Parts: sequence; structure tokens; C-alpha cells
Amino acid sequence: MAENTTSAYQQEFRNLFMALNSNPDHTEWMDLYKKLVYWELEMEKSDSPEMREVFQSQKNEANTEFFKFVSRNYASWVNPKSADAPIMSHTLLRHKILPHIEKGKPLFVALIDNLRYDQWKTIQPIFAESFRIQEEETFYSILPTATQYCRNAIFAGMMPLDIEKHFPQEWKNDDEEGGKNLHEEEFLKTQLKRLSRNDIKYSYTKVVNHHDGQKLVDNIHNLLENDINIIVYNFVDMLSHARTEMEVLKELASDEASYRSITASWFEHSPLHQALRKIADKPLTLIVATDHGSVRVKTPYKVIGDKQTTSNLRYKHGRNLNYEPKDVLAFRDPKEAGLPSPTVNSSFIFAKEDGYLCYPNNYSYYSNYYKNTFQHGGVSIEEMIVPVVRMTNK
Repeated sequence: MAENTTSAYQQEFRNLFMALNSNPDHTEWMDLYKKLVYWELEMEKSDSPEMREVFQSQKNEANTEFFKFVSRNYASWVNPKSADAPIMSHTLLRHKILPHIEKGKPLFVALIDNLRYDQWKTIQPIFAESFRIQEEETFYSILPTATQYCRNAIFAGMMPLDIEKHFPQEWKNDDEEGGKNLHEEEFLKTQLKRLSRNDIKYSYTKVVNHHDGQKLVDNIHNLLENDINIIVYNFVDMLSHARTEMEVLKELASDEASYRSITASWFEHSPLHQALRKIADKPLTLIVATDHGSVRVKTPYKVIGDKQTTSNLRYKHGRNLNYEPKDVLAFRDPKEAGLPSPTVNSSFIFAKEDGYLCYPNNYSYYSNYYKNTFQHGGVSIEEMIVPVVRMTNK
């Protein structure tokens, strides 16, 4: 088995290499990433460290090219007049979810926070036991690839700049006090109204701990009355954040393979799985999606900023940011990226590939502490190209 994988990949290596260097568009990038994930999962079964190394360097090269691609195209994608943008966070609901609402057949949307495409592939077989997979696609997360931006954009159907304009009370910037994702249901309601879908009977459930999960299991049957049920599930995000706080998780999720296997064993025993299994025999549609992915960071980059600068490791915004231009994607005018300006003259920068942004004070401590942890907020294939999968009952 292992030798077949290796020789099959050797043949595919050239094709992938050529595809990477043929200036792929946003659709071709999605296909390329799916292929890379396929080979990554195949390699896991093979016992050739050499081939895994070859694969890893090809994946790194893909991220280098992807960063250049996003840097060239992002501003035009998020421009409201854009004619050729991929489906992104703020257009996901309109194009990938609402069209599947059918009267008399409830639609369940499980939005699992911070679920990478390879993690989806790991839990796919568990879903396939109970559901029939109809369509497995990906879309692009907006920048920053962080919950408060992406998930609010999904529910509002707007870029953060517009959310701030229409909901000045509800939108909070990074440095403001208070929860950043407390108004998703309100945003959803407004989006449905804007799209003249007031007739839709919906429910919105957020699961942030085990107790919420149990409530979902107990209550799931009552949701069959609705046209659409949104379930926001926070587990995977807790895992990636915890990984930097708890040394034990550093041991558990030290690389992609272990991160995937934790995801699978979590999902198998999760209240979400339990709840969905309870209704798997009913005529329904189920969509699994996410807000953003994450990337394992390995390369520290120095950034100098003032007191207001954000603490996120994959993006920063602030007034006087000093950085090496080649290390980041920078927007001196946040509006160009569809983002609000937290202060006058504030700019946004996004880390590329596997980089993470550290301040000079205690630099060596932080760069060691965060090395090899999973982070999100920046520009990488793993953070930006994320799953949206549609299933039906069997």
C-alpha cells in the first residue's frame, strides 16, 4: 500500500508543480488545495519520511504562491463592484445556504468554528455513516481569518466595514471591551429581511460548552418545525486557542496529523454528533461549514507597534506599525480590504505562510512559546480555503 502511494504521488508531484506555476485562478486554487489535502492524508499512511518531506516542501511552495495570489487579488474581490470574486464569508449564506431551503424539509447548518478542510476530511466518514453527501465544496474566508470578522460577515452578509456602518452599536473592534460575536442572530435576521426572506422560520443556537451541547441533544427534535436551523459550534476554536495556553495540548496537537485525529475523536463523542444522529432518519438537508481555518506557525517576524496594537499573532492593526514589507500583506487603508479603521491612520497587516508576528520586547520568549502552535488571522491556504458541505438524509 505505502509504496503505491509514494509512486502515485511522485507522478502527481509534477502535475501539482505545473498547476502551481500556471497562475491558477481562485477556482483552480480550491482544486489544488483539495489535491494537496488528499495527498497529505495518503502520505500519513505511508512510511516514507523522505516522501513526506518532499510533500511538505511542495505544500510550503503552494502557500508561498497562494500568498502572492491573494496579495494581488484580495482588494478587488471585496470591492462591491467586483465581477469575479469567489464565494466568500459575506456571500456564503446568499449563495451556498439559502438556496437549499425547501418548504417542509428543514435545513440544518452546523457552523463549526475554525474547521480546516483536512479536519473536515477526517470527520467526513463519521458523517457519511448517517448522511448522504451531495456536494463537497470550499469557499474563501475573508481577512482577518478570525471569528469576529468572518462569522459576523457570514451572518450579516456584509464586509466588516459595512457591518460597522449599519450596526455601530453592535460592531466592536479588537481593542474594545465586550464580546465580539454577540449579535450574530440579529445580523442574520437583518440579512434575511434584506434578501426579502422574511417568510423563513429560523432558529439560532450557539454551543460554547458541554452544557449547551446537551441542551441541543435534548431539543433537536423541536427544531424540525423550522425552515432553517443554524447551529454555531465552538469546539475546534477552543482547542486551537487552548493549545497555546496549556502545555498538555501542545503535546496532544503538535502537528497536523495529531490535530486531525483529535478533531475526529472529539467529533465522534460530541453532543453535535449525538444530536445530528437523532434526526438522521428524517427528511432534511444538512450543511456543514466553518468561519476560517488555522495554520501551524513556525517563522517569527518582528513587528513594532504602539500601545493600541492588537495581540493577535497572525494579523495586527495599529497606527505606527513597523514591519518588513515582504513578510506581510499590508493595507494602509483598511477600507480597501473592507475593514473598519479602529483609529485614524490605522493600517492592517496579515502574516504570510507560516509566519507569526511578535513584538521586540520578550521577543525570544514569545517566539519560542508560540512556535508550532495553530493560529489564525492571516493569509494561508489552510486559513482561507475552507469547507462547505451539503448532505441529505439517506
